Amino acid sequence: MTSTVQAACVDNVVLVHGNTGSPSDWDNTYELLLTNGYSSSQIYRPVWGSRYASNNNHSGSEETPVNNAITSALNSSCTGKIDVIGHSMGVTLAAQQILKLNKSNQVDTFVGVAGAYRGLWTCGTYPWNIWTPTCGSNGLSISSPFLDWLGNKTIANRIYSIKSWNDQIVCGSGVCTVGGIHSSRIPNENGSYTYVLGHFGLQTDTASKQVALIQ
Repeated sequence: MTSTVQAACVDNVVLVHGNTGSPSDWDNTYELLLTNGYSSSQIYRPVWGSRYASNNNHSGSEETPVNNAITSALNSSCTGKIDVIGHSMGVTLAAQQILKLNKSNQVDTFVGVAGAYRGLWTCGTYPWNIWTPTCGSNGLSISSPFLDWLGNKTIANRIYSIKSWNDQIVCGSGVCTVGGIHSSRIPNENGSYTYVLGHFGLQTDTASKQVALIQ
């Protein structure tokens, strides 16, 4: 008698790296998902953006790989839903694509790690922003048209943020808050978790929390 080992029916997972990042940035999360019964075919890690950080924003070629990953993950999901985890600029980019695809009702859990959902003071305030694509109208300046559009829209059934007051990117100006709220916090979130970690440590060293939140 032959037996076939099949992956458990769980939500497919999309892991969206940050500005100038790569899929390997998620290795800790990826390996932990495999340990928890996911198969590699259930985990999507799109590659997006150029290696020049200031050139990347939320408009154009950056969108396509994330859009395609979300679409593919949904099309092959045995549950009809997916979970999305983003890091840094991947948080806002993933949220944008969920909304553009009108799939927020099919995203079971969204976890934003070290995102700048409310903007970066190092980018300035729109329209008196730093003149790079990353900080422009489709970028992360405070009150940019993009962030105003993202606003309070609901992006998933459950939403969580993972943040730090020691984040050298989100808190790069010395101020972590926008309007009195930590910039990594996401509107309509169900919970927020704080760690004493840097911007990149929040991604690599909170894998267990990330996986726990989507289960």
